[in-house]
Amino acid sequence: MARPQPPPWVHAAVLLCLLGLGGAIEIPMDLSQPPTITKQSVKDHIVDPRDNILIECEAKGNPAPSFHWTRNSRFFNVAKDPRVSMRRRSGTLVIDFRSGGRPEEYEGEYQCFARNKFGTALSNRIRLQVSKSPLWPKENLDPVVVQEGAPLTLQCNPPPGLPSPVIFWMSSSMEPITQDKRVSQGHNGDLYFSNVMVQDMQTDYSCNARFHFTHTIQQKNPFTLKVLTNHPYNDSSLRNHPDMYSARGVAERTPSFMYPQGTSSSQMVLRGMDLLLECIASGVPTPDIAWYKKGGDLPSDKAKFENFNKALRITSVSEEDSGEYFCLASNKMGSIRHTISVRVKAAPYWLDEPKNLILAPGEDGRLVCRANGNPKPTVQWMVNGEPLQSAPPNPNREVAGDTIIFRDTQISSRAVYQCNTSNEHGYLLANAFVSVLDVPPRMMSPRNQLIRVILYNRTRLDCPFFGSPIPTLRWFKNGQGSNLDGGNYHVYENGSLEIKMIRKEDQGIYTCVATNILGKAENQVRLEVKDPTRIFRMPEDQVVKRGTTVQLECRVKHDPSLKLTVSWLKDDQPLYIGNRMKKEDDSLTIFGVAERDQGSYTCVASTELDQDRAKAYLTVLGRPDRPRDLELTDLAERSVRLTWIPGDDNNSPITDYVVQFEEDQFQPGVWHDHSKFPGSVNSAVLQLSPYVNYQFRVIAVNEVGSSHPSLPSERYRTSGAPPESNPSDVKGEGTRKNNMEITWTPMNATSAFGPNLRYIVKWRRRETRETWNNATVWGSRYVVGQTPVYVPYEIRVQAENDFGKGPEPDTVIGYSGEDYPRAAPTDVKIRVLNSTAISLQWNRVYSDTVQGQLREYRAYYWRESSLLKSLWVSQKRQQAGFPGDRLRGVVSRLFPYSNYKLEMVVVNGRGDGPRSETKEFTTPEGVPSAPRRFRVRQPNLQTINLEWDHPEHPNGILTGYSLRYVPFNGTKLGKQMVENFSPNQTKFTVQRADPVSRYRFTLSARTQVGSGEAVTEESPASPNEATPTAAYTNNQADIATQGWFIGLMCAIALLVLILLIVCFIKRSRGGKYPVREKKDVPLGPEDPKEEDGSFDYSDEDNKPLQGSQTSLDGTIKQQESDDSLVDYGEGGEGQFNEDGSFIGQYTVKKDKEETEGNESSEATSPVNAIYSLA
Repeated sequence: MARPQPPPWVHAAVLLCLLGLGGAIEIPMDLSQPPTITKQSVKDHIVDPRDNILIECEAKGNPAPSFHWTRNSRFFNVAKDPRVSMRRRSGTLVIDFRSGGRPEEYEGEYQCFARNKFGTALSNRIRLQVSKSPLWPKENLDPVVVQEGAPLTLQCNPPPGLPSPVIFWMSSSMEPITQDKRVSQGHNGDLYFSNVMVQDMQTDYSCNARFHFTHTIQQKNPFTLKVLTNHPYNDSSLRNHPDMYSARGVAERTPSFMYPQGTSSSQMVLRGMDLLLECIASGVPTPDIAWYKKGGDLPSDKAKFENFNKALRITSVSEEDSGEYFCLASNKMGSIRHTISVRVKAAPYWLDEPKNLILAPGEDGRLVCRANGNPKPTVQWMVNGEPLQSAPPNPNREVAGDTIIFRDTQISSRAVYQCNTSNEHGYLLANAFVSVLDVPPRMMSPRNQLIRVILYNRTRLDCPFFGSPIPTLRWFKNGQGSNLDGGNYHVYENGSLEIKMIRKEDQGIYTCVATNILGKAENQVRLEVKDPTRIFRMPEDQVVKRGTTVQLECRVKHDPSLKLTVSWLKDDQPLYIGNRMKKEDDSLTIFGVAERDQGSYTCVASTELDQDRAKAYLTVLGRPDRPRDLELTDLAERSVRLTWIPGDDNNSPITDYVVQFEEDQFQPGVWHDHSKFPGSVNSAVLQLSPYVNYQFRVIAVNEVGSSHPSLPSERYRTSGAPPESNPSDVKGEGTRKNNMEITWTPMNATSAFGPNLRYIVKWRRRETRETWNNATVWGSRYVVGQTPVYVPYEIRVQAENDFGKGPEPDTVIGYSGEDYPRAAPTDVKIRVLNSTAISLQWNRVYSDTVQGQLREYRAYYWRESSLLKSLWVSQKRQQAGFPGDRLRGVVSRLFPYSNYKLEMVVVNGRGDGPRSETKEFTTPEGVPSAPRRFRVRQPNLQTINLEWDHPEHPNGILTGYSLRYVPFNGTKLGKQMVENFSPNQTKFTVQRADPVSRYRFTLSARTQVGSGEAVTEESPASPNEATPTAAYTNNQADIATQGWFIGLMCAIALLVLILLIVCFIKRSRGGKYPVREKKDVPLGPEDPKEEDGSFDYSDEDNKPLQGSQTSLDGTIKQQESDDSLVDYGEGGEGQFNEDGSFIGQYTVKKDKEETEGNESSEATSPVNAIYSLA
């Protein structure tokens, strides 16, 4: 974790961008003033001939200045040349070639003059040149013939361009020329070979020039090399030999300089430019170059080595860089040196540049023009563009070398003065006007500014002003009478007030007052002091593995009145927050860290006034980069040295190198591990096998993982030899009864040792001492036919190649094929152990009847029937095996109380032999399995009904059932009770002792042997019990099928029906339709609806109104579409039938409010009434 040095506090006040504490005073543009040049082209102005020419010159002044130009020191009449124009309100020249013309005709030296009635200002002398990119002269180049090991220079000699072109060398096929300390390009563009090698003939060499303005590249005809050598070129021997020069028969030579020539030279450079020193040497081996300075060290902050140490560059030279430098070229044959004497000259540079002079009438002043250079520059004064000597005399002006003194100036003294200082290396031209004004003070900044600054910071308050004579400025705080200067305050000459360290008490209103003899002016600034932004929990340096998640903390404290922004930088550049990153107010989280995430992370906490930064470095441990540049050396018959350059370990040290090989004969393209070496080595001797065309690659391993494999090495083939081993895993086994298949694992490429690998297979019957049979095989199997059944054989397999046979092989015993056994076990005896197991015993068969390897004796048995006559049984055959030569065994997991049959066979590798005599046996009675489908139901709160089915496997004659049950309430248990039932009983009712307790029931079936497996269930919880319904037993049926629930629902439905009938009778006076014509039911005069001749209609069956439904909790919910006839009082006409359906015109609309009132009058819903009864 690191906190970088914070930058100066960023203030919102523009007033802190000062003109400079001693900067020139600007005259407001509404006041009269001489011209000032504000923009101009560079002194050496090179233009593109394809574009219009633009020569810039802009100036300000009041009144606005007019412009004119000189060319080559003569007046340039712009109006006479139709191609030349001057921009409006500017002196910039535009030369247009769209209608023709040659840009070269306008080359020359231009100078701009800006003039108004108060004086004339001059631009620099601008030298206009047109860029040139001449074509390369056509030439036919003969092949360059050179002896191997000799030096060579291929000259470029590019055509002179303006500016000079950039030179680079390529082949004619546009492939870059590889450069190193032996072959490199000099600063002059030539290509230097310290010594020529035969591989330099593999390409040609073409010099290319790229011209800046035209963006064109011109290519010189290529050079072709012909290298004379004493040995034919062989790439493998050249690269693998530790000393390639002696291997090539090249004589070693001491170094000599190709550039510069001789033992000494000199060089001049201008101050501020870069100094480039170059030494290129020849020699065999290639020399190394080192640089030194006589009498001192090289300037480490400015010196850089380039071009493989052949060039020394010193940037921005100064006078102290003068002296003698020498380069030392050395190889093992010797060394030489070249001394370069460096002289630093200087074009003029300013010591004191003249500045505009603003005076009041009667004041004194001076203009100073001081410059230095080597040689010493001369100073020339001009006024309004004319030499001062030819100007009208001015008694108030005195020239003293580089200074002009003005005394008692008057309005007539206004003018623009030029100072020109020059030597042989250049010139400087400066304009400075003298303006005589009589102006009272005025403020130049907005009034009543609000300035916010940070606590404990150094701050300046600016109060830009103008006046002539120059006013004096004083500062006051909060209207106090004392001037602020001294202590924590300091007032500069330009009027700026510096507060050295801001405190809370410095907050307030500051007033600046400017005063001269003509009056005064003032301005106010309100200063607010804010707390600084600070990161109090900074991100910490972390080291993480690739793929993990990392979090960088950044917790900030800031002034609550300022808006805080937290951003992140990576390697000092804005961080892009992608999908793998999550930025929060106080942290940055990176998911799945990758190698590219490594770097410095800077948390930047910013407000509009200040910022704080904290930096941490994230190190990502990644898999190493692949090794590179594999090289084979020390080539021998059975070994080779492999050398490689390690790749970057990506912050996790390399622990191992795995060397792999590939051969192109047996398994081309398949890589095999060869050996492993420690991570500290990069060279190893590899043991090789004969007659393998090896290719190697290396994999680096660290704690994170393995690198990608390196690029393969060159191939190396070892010479052949007879095999030194034989194939492994030799076997002889029969696949049929009259054959034997001999198989083995074939030898790989590193065991073959030679071409045409084959195998000599030998076999003979064991213990017969007969002669060996043999066959030559190229595969990995051989089948011997017409063999006796299961006879042992001696087998040998020997490797052979074109160089000879391998060692004598070991003898392996194999067997010919097996046939089915001819005999079955005899005297099979069965003894019943219990109701589910029997014991078997038998006599072994003779070995010659097995006809193979005895695998096991096997019993086949099946359940013929159950002693229970009504019980169906499966007669599926089952088996039990007894491996080896055994005479007894046990068969278990039988069904009790059943009749079984059993047969036995002998088993070998071919299969089963004949079956023995069928034996029968009977298993005795056992205990039954658990009763099926045990169901516990609770129809009411007083009784519990139990039901069950008979066991699936009675395993004997059932004698009855045993039931044990115990009441429980939570963890409290009651007294256990036991009931015994007859075998035919499958139901039982329990009377509950109380309505609260639940019961746990355990039921089992019995035979004469005893009780069998039991099943346990619990009674369901009552509705008002805390235990949820989901806690019922697993065999509990759905609640809708329970008897007590069905009875309860029926009672509820009946009660709801009764209540609905009562409700509808009460409302029978509201429905309205005429019935007088169909029924003789007079309406009583007491009926309030008698006048309209109608009564309330209700459904004859007293069913719930159409459009309503009963919810699960028993309440009646009104649907959205309540299609009651009451709402159709003004609907269409219709008829009802005699059964009470519509019989008259439905004409009366019932009042909606009355309907709603009737509905709301039902204070208690039917379901609520039911629950209240319950």
